[in-house]
Amino acid sequence: MKKILLFAAVACISVGSLFAQNKFRGTITYTLSSTGETSFEIPEQMKTAEVKVYDSKCLTASNIFFSGNPFASNILVDGRKQFVCMDLSQLFMYFSANDVELDYKGSAKILVNDELTQAQIDSLTIPVTEGFYIEYVAGETKTIAGKTAKKAIIHAFDEDEKDHPMTFWYSDEMGPEVNPIFNGLKGVALEYAMDLAEGRQITLTATEIKEGKVKEVDMLLPDGYETISEDQFKALFTQIQEELKYLQDE
Repeated sequence: MKKILLFAAVACISVGSLFAQNKFRGTITYTLSSTGETSFEIPEQMKTAEVKVYDSKCLTASNIFFSGNPFASNILVDGRKQFVCMDLSQLFMYFSANDVELDYKGSAKILVNDELTQAQIDSLTIPVTEGFYIEYVAGETKTIAGKTAKKAIIHAFDEDEKDHPMTFWYSDEMGPEVNPIFNGLKGVALEYAMDLAEGRQITLTATEIKEGKVKEVDMLLPDGYETISEDQFKALFTQIQEELKYLQDE
């Protein structure tokens, strides 16, 4: 399950087979701020983010959660399923203009679909010295945007097996049993800080939680996207990287 790192800033659960479905429905608004010793200006389009929650579903169109992927536009988590909308139109046009033919023949607007297995979910809390794992800390809480948040630590390891732990404050009373938007954390994260090196740090904090006004229809993704599997996307992405490198080396 170590592949779940969707938010690249991290490197960047063991749950029962039956998980009580959360019934929270509402919108969480986040603020991103510079909190390290070296202050820097946060781009205007990154200062706020929004996640809509409907029972075990989470939907966001905020690019804070896209791992710097310029092609992504929406992420939907539905229970153990994840859907990521990506528009590769400009990239495909670039390849066409350079006479590059991809193996993939489908639409440039793709919906990447992945579903977690129980084994993948269980692997999230197994301590490792490569990749990452989640440690849930019992007994420590704090109030964020009026909600009680619990503490978890994501232990992320670099190539030298050095741990770069990151503290999350989360609520497991909202959202899905495992949430790829927040690296596999239970429910939703309400606050976490990320070290960007050289004294720079950013912190994402939930500043407002509005209950209600979110309907199931609000969790629909845009039309016009062709669904492909995670494995199909990996094959496409591998070829894209190879072709881009070839064109750049010419």
